[in-house]
Amino acid sequence: MSQVMFDLDVLRSFSTGIALGSYARAADRLGRSTSAVSAQLKKLEAQAGTVLFRKAGRGLELTDAGETLLAYAHRMLELNEEAGAAMRGADLQGWVRLGLQEDFGETLLPAVLGRFARAHPKVRIEACVARSAELRERLELRQLDLALAWDAGDQPMSPHAERVARLPLQWIGPRSPDMLDAAWWTERERRGSGARNSKSKSKEPLPLVLLDAPCPLRDIVTAALDRAGVPWRHAFTSASLAALWAAASAGLGLTVRTPFGLPSHVRGIDRGAVGLPALPQMSLALYRAQATAEAPVSRLATLLLEAVRQHVQAEAPALH
Repeated sequence: MSQVMFDLDVLRSFSTGIALGSYARAADRLGRSTSAVSAQLKKLEAQAGTVLFRKAGRGLELTDAGETLLAYAHRMLELNEEAGAAMRGADLQGWVRLGLQEDFGETLLPAVLGRFARAHPKVRIEACVARSAELRERLELRQLDLALAWDAGDQPMSPHAERVARLPLQWIGPRSPDMLDAAWWTERERRGSGARNSKSKSKEPLPLVLLDAPCPLRDIVTAALDRAGVPWRHAFTSASLAALWAAASAGLGLTVRTPFGLPSHVRGIDRGAVGLPALPQMSLALYRAQATAEAPVSRLATLLLEAVRQHVQAEAPALH
């Protein structure tokens, strides 16, 4: 049996069409005719030896085999890009000082730094995980070259910053409902259900699990509760996001964050079911210390932007 050699150009058309939701748009993006892309997809199915698409209304959706091949296509295209970057930047030298918030430490950092280190082994990276205010301060002092941080709109955006995404804030509690304390949670559920009986109205303040002050998000949450007339109290505060996840998971109270990098032991809470106010969106921005950066800094910035956008796209149902 002859070995299958998938064509990377065909895999790129395949993955682009899925990402854009239309092979007509993929053809336009890739500078090809729709018929040329259609021929590529037929070639791909022939190479795979199985059906990759099924009819879904007026469009197409992937079969199980198609989903499997798409995952491999992403990996093969990424490896191809990484190999090209390694050849172009094999002699790239220098160092990059990167700042991140805790949200991205486990979600993005290992994969991005791994790709960068393999492509540019002579470049040294120093990483700093801190809160947004400290990261911005370090940038101003030129102690960092890049920083990926949330922007709550409490300060003017740096002229060298680039907004990457806007994501919704949500109320977050433990994955298991059994971990929620019955004394305050049951009353919130009753209140949220619209019960008119005054005895069912909660007089117990909502316990909050938030980062230590100063924290823009802390101010956003408490202001929203005050406007909605919802009593609240600080049940747990910490300088560590990991500690907040642990406290929320244990049912000590509710916290607030975007769905980006949400750990598996917590979940988003349906605010309407428990009478909680709506929350605004947060901007995610990539900050640079200066407009024109050295080649290693620019390369790492590109990888970070790609990784964030891919993550947001992959998690689109949960983020909106």
